[in-house]
Amino acid sequence: MTNQLKITPAAAIPKHLTGEVQSKLAYVDEAILRARVAADGIMLELREPVEGPRRSELEEKVQRVVSMMVQGAFRSKAQVLEDFSSRPVPFSADPNTELLARGEMFQEASGIYTLGPLMTRLIAFFDGQFTELADSFGATSYRFPTLIPARYLERVNYFRAFPHSLTFVTHLREDLDTIDDFSQHAACDEHGLNTPPDSFSKTQTLLSPAVCYHLYFSLADKPLPGGGLVATAVGNCFRYESINLASLERMWNFTMREVIFVGLKDFVLQNRETGRERMRGFFEKIGLAYRVESANDPFFIGEFKKQAAFQSAFQLKFEIRARLPFKNSTLAVGSYNYHQDFFGRSLNITLPDGSPAHTGCIAFGLERMAFAFLAQYGLDEARWPEGMRKGVVSGG
Repeated sequence: MTNQLKITPAAAIPKHLTGEVQSKLAYVDEAILRARVAADGIMLELREPVEGPRRSELEEKVQRVVSMMVQGAFRSKAQVLEDFSSRPVPFSADPNTELLARGEMFQEASGIYTLGPLMTRLIAFFDGQFTELADSFGATSYRFPTLIPARYLERVNYFRAFPHSLTFVTHLREDLDTIDDFSQHAACDEHGLNTPPDSFSKTQTLLSPAVCYHLYFSLADKPLPGGGLVATAVGNCFRYESINLASLERMWNFTMREVIFVGLKDFVLQNRETGRERMRGFFEKIGLAYRVESANDPFFIGEFKKQAAFQSAFQLKFEIRARLPFKNSTLAVGSYNYHQDFFGRSLNITLPDGSPAHTGCIAFGLERMAFAFLAQYGLDEARWPEGMRKGVVSGG
């Protein structure tokens, strides 16, 4: 049984921050099943009723989130580089229903999905197009691991910026009694594996949250070969989003293709812009309704105001936001990013003159890309643009 709890925020939540605050409420307390920020207050749906001190504790946490994110925050004007969001599309129903019915999407757990043949072909098609973009830059192909050492993420301040999204990897301790006890008694209940926490090793590794990090770590503590580099890779990424995990829009385990630039500032910025211009032609070819606008990463509460303002002021991130007609909303399916010399300084990646290298990347979420296309054109291939029918249906 669930319970409703309404909280009146101590500080007014500006409309432009509603989505950000609502997404962060997912991490306030394990008792929260759903959270919604409305004009008349914050509505929480709880897993069980809370009263007395427990209720006060929950309300205090919510007010703390609101205070930290709202007080002193200002709205920077979004810069729109492209706007084709009104491009006509033939479909407006929720594709999730048909994807599930046709076996093209099977949920194994929250944020974890098995995808069927059509989705697989769509993803392969999009990855092929993004690989062609990489080839147009003469990018060198890399293959990166799914695991990433904790010590590397610490060097780039990831623990402070995105602690809420981390996924940790562990294993049973090298101890005969511990391993034997696990083999005899391990079982799962509604809360998960019932193994005592001290059975597991100390965390040294995590699941990788992004593709480009691996390249930067491989270049750390040495001069950049040739003074410039363009690379590409596709890989599994993991970002935990709690109750925000919803269909293929937000997945715990997703696939990302990146084209990565390392070198002088002008080299990185020019390539980022060239990449955007080249992708505009592809999106027009497939009839995608979208816009490209300035954005910020989903920093955690304590870092949100400072980092989001910094990204906006220096136009470091632009998102490709595809229209989702069935919910009158948009979904970020990719981004054009510039990191300045952050990774160069943090990881000691140096240019020939000894100065830190600048970095940037163009990133595409493959499952999101496929989902957004189906949200606009549906699963009936006959209604797809010719370029998509030829590329996906006939394999041409």
